[in-house]
Amino acid sequence: MLTATKDLILPATTTGSWPRPRWLDVSMWGRPLDTCMLDVRFREKFTDALSTVLADQERAGLDILTHADLHCDDDFAGRSWHHYPLQRWAGLDGDHLQSEATRSPWLRYPPGTLLNEIYTGWRWPRVTGPIEHRPLDFPKLWRLAQARTTKPIKFGTCCSQVMGLFLDVHTDAYRKDPRQVYWDMAVAMNKELLALRDAGCRCIQVEEPTLHFKANTYGPDSDEVRFMVECYNREVQGLDDCEIWIHTCWGNPNMQRVIDDTSYAACFDLYLHQCQGDVWTIETKDRNFKDLELFAPLKGRLPKKICIGAVSHRSLQADRADDVAADIRHALKFIDPAQLIVSSDCGFGRQGANREIAFYKSVAIAQGCNIVRAELGLPTTTIRAADPALQTDIVPKQ
Repeated sequence: MLTATKDLILPATTTGSWPRPRWLDVSMWGRPLDTCMLDVRFREKFTDALSTVLADQERAGLDILTHADLHCDDDFAGRSWHHYPLQRWAGLDGDHLQSEATRSPWLRYPPGTLLNEIYTGWRWPRVTGPIEHRPLDFPKLWRLAQARTTKPIKFGTCCSQVMGLFLDVHTDAYRKDPRQVYWDMAVAMNKELLALRDAGCRCIQVEEPTLHFKANTYGPDSDEVRFMVECYNREVQGLDDCEIWIHTCWGNPNMQRVIDDTSYAACFDLYLHQCQGDVWTIETKDRNFKDLELFAPLKGRLPKKICIGAVSHRSLQADRADDVAADIRHALKFIDPAQLIVSSDCGFGRQGANREIAFYKSVAIAQGCNIVRAELGLPTTTIRAADPALQTDIVPKQ
């Protein structure tokens, strides 16, 4: 069900994470949010940071805002994006370095590379019993964010199946069928997403199902991929009154791409037709907009809206509005404007860009959308960051 984008043409947004203000020097480190909020210093810094990053996004002119993943710990290369649920669910214990034998084939990199430093630096719990849901505080996090803006908050979270890449099984509960780990995590995440929906959130983003990675490795018709489609659909079961976004990219630990084969061809039908949802986000800017031609035969009658990345989360060059507008015009050759959303390739946080770069990339997204809207005869939006009268310093005429 379309909620956030129902009446918007070419809405502007970003993927999710946002650079932390430098003074937000607190993290949750596995503790419940309620416990953290009892600390007056954490409470003030965390809620003030939410207000700050939401104000940044509003001033940038974005139509749909995010909670910026500020609940994720400020840890190395953004591990907490995966780790936050794993710290809290039952059946998981400890922090361990995965063995060479159990590490995913996608996550093996040679010494002397940043990705090797990241994936050998990260630690993960082991599966020591049946995985069961314990609260992740998503409803409260959404309320804290939505209370600070009248624009819709898109609440994003790591897909359960991508977390399974890092887990070693050390219990008889899953030895007969290790795939049950993925299913039980999908069930656990579904309980949290239903609680988020019940709190009032109507725009939920499930980030990085592994279908595009696995379809390129095992083939789109493999048992492995078909099972992951079932897991994804179980994760979003019962969310029919929410607008569900399926975010896909090719990696973002400290701005790094984690795989070489970045074609969406093998997973195209999976995400477009077999996965429940309303919006499919794809990485395009950093891939020179490859694969957009796949959408051309379905132009104007796509079963989902398509959200393209018009700025890269890996480049530190702040994009210009004209460049974003040109990229939107290119995308419109293949996708109808009523079904196109404009965003970043992935999030700006997790040791990514600094706040100024993230902000002006977002401004460029909003301005680019306005340029194309005007060309199409559509209403434009207010972008305070681009108002000549509201610049930090005004150059005198004389």
